[in-house]
Amino acid sequence: MRGRDWRTLASTPCFVVDIERLERNLRVLWEVKQRTGCRILLAQKGFAFYRLYSLIGRYLDGVCASSPHEARLGWEEMGKEVHVFASAYSEQDMGDLLKWCDHIVFNSLAQWERFRAMLVGAPRSISAGLRINPEYSEITTPLYDPCRPDSRLGVRRRHLEGRSLEGIEGLHFHCLCEQNSDVLERVLTRVERQFSPWIAGRRWVNFGGGHHITRRDYDRERLCRLLEDFRRRYPHLEVYLEPGEAVALDAGWLVATVLDVVEADRPIAILDTSAAAHMPDVLEMPYRPRVEGAGDPGEKAWTCQLAGLSCLAGDVIGEYSFERPLSVGDRVVFEDMAHYTMVKTTTFNGLRLPSIAIWDPSKGVLDIVREFGYEDFKSRLA
Repeated sequence: MRGRDWRTLASTPCFVVDIERLERNLRVLWEVKQRTGCRILLAQKGFAFYRLYSLIGRYLDGVCASSPHEARLGWEEMGKEVHVFASAYSEQDMGDLLKWCDHIVFNSLAQWERFRAMLVGAPRSISAGLRINPEYSEITTPLYDPCRPDSRLGVRRRHLEGRSLEGIEGLHFHCLCEQNSDVLERVLTRVERQFSPWIAGRRWVNFGGGHHITRRDYDRERLCRLLEDFRRRYPHLEVYLEPGEAVALDAGWLVATVLDVVEADRPIAILDTSAAAHMPDVLEMPYRPRVEGAGDPGEKAWTCQLAGLSCLAGDVIGEYSFERPLSVGDRVVFEDMAHYTMVKTTTFNGLRLPSIAIWDPSKGVLDIVREFGYEDFKSRLA
């Protein structure tokens, strides 16, 4: 289906990705690559809209994956580098990953030792890496902090002492979440202080994700300086970044429709979408997504709570104010809904998954590329 105004979709809920905004982000990442010589991968855990992989592949070097399914998707749909990290692999996982991956990063020396022979005997060259944990981050939400106490992610320095890393060609660390390059600078100082003896003998280092490179206030000059200085200190090393959110930041929306306005302690507008099923980070993080044309509570004439369709009592998106009361049939547009949304939706309560669309402003064309129905719900059950 095609239409000329994505805000008047015939059917909601629907994710809409603006192809021009996406490409604008990709050009920013391309400029960082060109200036510093680093390589940048799409983190599919944040954005796996594979219909757009041909576009993304013009600018980026490949994908990173967290599972065999993601690895296969990147291999089939983009056809460039495929890197994978998981906290642990089964033998079946490893057998599958050997078909598709160029880099496989291990979370422990025990996993590396278990699967080393499989990598060495693989019919294609695969580079092995090890995730390290500098036990330092500035992430304030424990759920998203891979360096918090008792984290299962990455090897600490004390566990590398006296151990051979023969066969390990790269190191990987991930300590950021939606953060600026000043945080990367402090993290990198800690990483080098703790792990420089092991960095020196490797072929590549992956700085992980969480770099908000395409955000308006992001200090890209500092990022480029950090990358250039690091490569001067270690001229033999290839440097990788793997942002997911930065690729699709501010590049899309989730369009919903008001189904009812319930009068409770305050007005509650019930939408045909769900925080629990369609944007679970709203509850997990938690955070309050921006809504087009809305303000903070009390800022505009009419304040209400926006709530989801599921039976979960806490399926609440947040409190907002509008110039006029919402009515049944009104459209509500959630902003910055391209990343960590489509990849995390569920069919909880049997709710229909949001459709997926591409908006091309230059042509004024909305292309609905995927719609979901009963079979998508039933096929996940037995």
